[in-house]
Amino acid sequence: MDLLMKQLLIYSLIVLLFFSFGTITAQQQDKAYDKKEATLFTVRGSVRESDTYKPISKVNIEVNGGAYTMTSIDGSFIIRARKGDELVIRHKDFETVYYTIIDNERITVEVEPASNRKQSRSKFKDDVKTFNSLVDSIAKYKKIDISKSINFAGEALSQSGSQQQNAEAYLILAEVYMHWKQYDLAVTNYRVSLQNDETNQAKLGLAKAYERNKNYQESIDTYKAINKKQLSNYQLVSLYEGLGDTYSSIKDYESSINAYKKGLDISNTHLIKPKVVDLNSKIAQSYNSNGSVAEAEFFFDNSLNLAEGETKTRALEEKETVAEFNNINRNYSEEIQLRKEIVDDVEDVQRDSIIENESPLTLQKQNYKIGNAYFLQKDYENAIPYLEKSIEEADAKGDLVVKKDATRKISDVYVDAGDFENAQLAFEAYKLVVDELYIKREQELSQSDRFRRNIVEQQNRITSLESDRALTTSLASEQSKNQQLIIYSLITGLVLLTITAFFMYKYIKQQRLANNLLALKSLRSQMNPHFIFNALNSVNSFIASNDERTANKYLSDFSHLMRAVLENSEEDFIPLQKEVELLDLYTKLEHFRFQDKFDYDITVDEDVAIGEYQIPPMLLQPYIENAVWHGLRYKTDKGHLQITVAKKSSDEITITIADDGIGRTRSKDLKTENQKKQTSKGMGNIKKRVAILNDMYKDKVDVFIDDYQNDEDAGTKVLVTLKKD
Repeated sequence: MDLLMKQLLIYSLIVLLFFSFGTITAQQQDKAYDKKEATLFTVRGSVRESDTYKPISKVNIEVNGGAYTMTSIDGSFIIRARKGDELVIRHKDFETVYYTIIDNERITVEVEPASNRKQSRSKFKDDVKTFNSLVDSIAKYKKIDISKSINFAGEALSQSGSQQQNAEAYLILAEVYMHWKQYDLAVTNYRVSLQNDETNQAKLGLAKAYERNKNYQESIDTYKAINKKQLSNYQLVSLYEGLGDTYSSIKDYESSINAYKKGLDISNTHLIKPKVVDLNSKIAQSYNSNGSVAEAEFFFDNSLNLAEGETKTRALEEKETVAEFNNINRNYSEEIQLRKEIVDDVEDVQRDSIIENESPLTLQKQNYKIGNAYFLQKDYENAIPYLEKSIEEADAKGDLVVKKDATRKISDVYVDAGDFENAQLAFEAYKLVVDELYIKREQELSQSDRFRRNIVEQQNRITSLESDRALTTSLASEQSKNQQLIIYSLITGLVLLTITAFFMYKYIKQQRLANNLLALKSLRSQMNPHFIFNALNSVNSFIASNDERTANKYLSDFSHLMRAVLENSEEDFIPLQKEVELLDLYTKLEHFRFQDKFDYDITVDEDVAIGEYQIPPMLLQPYIENAVWHGLRYKTDKGHLQITVAKKSSDEITITIADDGIGRTRSKDLKTENQKKQTSKGMGNIKKRVAILNDMYKDKVDVFIDDYQNDEDAGTKVLVTLKKD
């Protein structure tokens, strides 16, 4: 008995466990099903630093197991998700953040950068900053109350502290206008947003607003001007879809199909499933409008099959589109079948949500179109019940437009069926509905006019706010421009003054050079007659002593020397080697006259490459002339003249002219009073030439004169230092 009880207890526990497991599994499946059926919506948000509030770009945003995107340069992101999905936010500079989607309201992620934190922290706030709180409010009332959205936009702009924030506020306001079908105002606000900050989101929105406002060419131009390389995959699909919509609006169906197909390729590659359904459907519609029914059927089949994997509402929308296609192509049986399926499914959807009268999926519209399809098939028996259902539903929902159409259609059915009595009754009912609809339309037009005026007034206040801001900015900018103008004028004046001074300096330098060259030429022209005069005196002395042969020999050597001197008379510098040769010839002539007075040696050290040095012509000759005529000539015994060229450094040499004559002091004492009054032309010219050449060529030549020794015949030593070029 105890054994039996234990076995029963064990079996009971096993059954209980299986039941619990089954219940949990069923709950999980129900949750998974609910999640699958949840509606996809667009989630907008941004990621910013908590301390500086700077946007963080290139943050990885991923729906757990679903879509993926990255934040743009302004830190914003857009992603498609369902309620209950988990967002995963990853970046190298902060710890991974997880957030569960509650609804489609804008979210802001604030993180503390890794460089500034001891411990990473991140949090979501709806009102961390006043501006962001107001922006969130615009988005919150976007589909509920346009006036509130506009008011919040005005407040946000008054709190804005940057062009980027201005752009964000105007962008969201433009999206509000797009939702309320105020496309001209949407265009205006998209353009203002772009003036503040050129974002791809605003560019795409502007192109779509142009298309909805029937500015088709502007829409196409805007789409084509967008840099496709900067777009995310989803944005790129949106671009091609929008471009296709615009081409379709102007009935350029081939271009429309090409654009849609490009978007479809990207959607298939990157698994953007909702767009795959939409683009298949739009390609089919364009093919159908272009008369390619077979191609249209192929793509409609694709869209229908793919839509089954989306939400129920999306699947119903696609069935409605295909049903319209069948109606246009007179495939009434297929149309009726699809619309009956829609009616069955709409009843399920309406249990959880409200379908507005504007939707093509309402029961009154579907019943009307089923009745119309039966009527077109001449099946009056089935047409009348559906039209009556349509009238009943329209009456219950207050949809006077459908009620009017269905009442008129049922009158036509009765006429075709030959039931003129019911046709008359139906037509009378139709006239009553028309009158009622006319009154309602008048009221709606009046309300719409007031609604429009109110919106325009609110928009004008925002525009006025922006104008005031622009005026303030303009005044500040004008003041800044004036200051910049003064600064630039001063800088320009300084530059002009500097340029003028530079050219004046160059002009003065050129004039100085020209004057120096003229002076050198003048000095050279004085040197030659002086030298020739002294040489001719020597010839004269030979002739006076009746030494004609010696005079002829002297004249021959002298003419050779003159020819070389005249050849070099126009040069500022000649090779040192040539100057040494001329000195050798000149000293030979002087020695020829005063053989009994002195001997001479010219020595060039072996380590001196005299071909590498340049020297002014006739620079050394006056010093040799002075040594002979004023030193050695008056010496009682035979003297000696030594000319030496030696190396001083790697780029300098010294030329020494040393004599052991009577010296400068005794020579001066021997001069007559008349000779003392005259200055040496040769020495004076040499000093001037050296000064001018050193000024022109940066101290190329240096001359130093000193006594040679301390004896009675002290002699004179001239030391010339010459620099290499």
